[in-house]
Amino acid sequence: MSHFKSLESWIWDAACSIRGAKDAPKYKDYILPLIFTKRLCDVFDDELNRIDAKVGSRKKAFQLAGADHKLVRFYLPLMPDDPEQPVWSVIRKLSDKIGEGVTSHMRAIARENPPLQGIIDRVDFNATTHGQRDLDDDRLSNLIEAISTKRLGLEDVEADIIGKSYEYLIRKFAEGSGQSAGEFYTPGEVGEIIARVLVPDPGMEIYDPTCGSGGLLIKCELAMEAKMTAADKTQYPPLKLFGQEYIPETWAMANMNMIIHDMEGQIEIGDTFKNPKFRAEKNGKLRTFDRVVANPMWNQDWYTEADYDNDEFDRFPPGFPGKSSADWGWVQHMHASLNAEGRAAVVLDTGAASRGSGNAGTNKEKTVRQWFVEQDLIESVLYLPENLFYNTTAPGIVLFLNKAKPKARQGKVFLVNASRVFEKGDPKNFIPPEGITRIADTLIGWQEEEKLSRIVDHAELKKNDYNISPSRYIHTDDAETYRPLAEIVAELDVIEAEARETDTVLRQILGKIGV
Repeated sequence: MSHFKSLESWIWDAACSIRGAKDAPKYKDYILPLIFTKRLCDVFDDELNRIDAKVGSRKKAFQLAGADHKLVRFYLPLMPDDPEQPVWSVIRKLSDKIGEGVTSHMRAIARENPPLQGIIDRVDFNATTHGQRDLDDDRLSNLIEAISTKRLGLEDVEADIIGKSYEYLIRKFAEGSGQSAGEFYTPGEVGEIIARVLVPDPGMEIYDPTCGSGGLLIKCELAMEAKMTAADKTQYPPLKLFGQEYIPETWAMANMNMIIHDMEGQIEIGDTFKNPKFRAEKNGKLRTFDRVVANPMWNQDWYTEADYDNDEFDRFPPGFPGKSSADWGWVQHMHASLNAEGRAAVVLDTGAASRGSGNAGTNKEKTVRQWFVEQDLIESVLYLPENLFYNTTAPGIVLFLNKAKPKARQGKVFLVNASRVFEKGDPKNFIPPEGITRIADTLIGWQEEEKLSRIVDHAELKKNDYNISPSRYIHTDDAETYRPLAEIVAELDVIEAEARETDTVLRQILGKIGV
């Protein structure tokens, strides 16, 4: 069994030690910071041992690190009674009021390390609901004991292995979290395809406006490193990673995920749509990036026409795509966040590629889609297999934008229908490694292949009323392709919502003129 596999199963077993696999996701906000803190403790131990080797005593090493925090990456104010004991033993030996003890230790660590503030000190391990402890001391003690069985120091686990294991844990929580899972996790295969196609170069700035647990940003860094294997790692700079996330627990998860992967990232908190945090220093306008990646929550209906009209950053030139889905609002935000050479990839509901096309009259979403086609910003569209995402069985698409399309690709869009490139899994389908490579290579090379991919020129898109869904142009079967039921139902919901919206506006107008 590989080290990684054994670490994966250990980390999941530790999570299950509270109440079994079924309930583990409920406790993710306790489990993730604890495993993160175990890593911090063991790395701090390694750093103390390094100092000890020079000065001849662990006690002295503790004193030196306490006097000068720059000697270590994170200074932990946890001092065992016996300095020879591991730092984690301070938490492991708690026997009374464990929830209270863990909470105060986490808060003390955050006080000493500003980058960890709000990240590991936001959880109260002593919290109660209706007078009942959310996680009682017995279960917390079991969890601490389970986490204590493996050392997670620099000598034991490389950053990428602990990072992969942490990501695995987040994925396992997503599997069991149902509806909320999509808020913090994008399937790894989708992230990998995006990262390979966008092929970021060292030192580039990458941004995710709806970053969840940070997986898409991390995948971009890993893809860049994989591309550079031949070179000495010290010879090139890492990517600069930027993200924004509006759910506080998920924001904390993204920060821990970055640190545990040993990557540098700046993750801001807040609603990107209403208040994007990344601004240009000179003029306060929107900051722009080399690459933008995102999987926003699909079909958000909480942004109004006023949110678009009152935007101070000029993000929405083609305008309001309708109240029932902000998908094309997010695409506009991402486009506005790209520099002149920038490229982006956004994961959307399949309906975003086709809604409104072929309908009589105008449709706001179609109007925005038409603007993106006519500005020649859409490089390619990938149609994914169904039942890949954790909070829906719908297939989803990936829309790739390029502000500097090469001449040979101008006036054309590359469509890939990968609905058949998957293997059945439990609880979800997945794209196997060779499928990931096949899809990524096809997208990179614009390779046409029957029943998989086609280059379509703008004239044909116009003829099809700006429907850009690969399933419209590439049939994977000889027989007529049936669209997934979930997709059709979702579209009907949107059409109904639009009709309701129009109806309300009409009633208001009639009311005003006294009809």
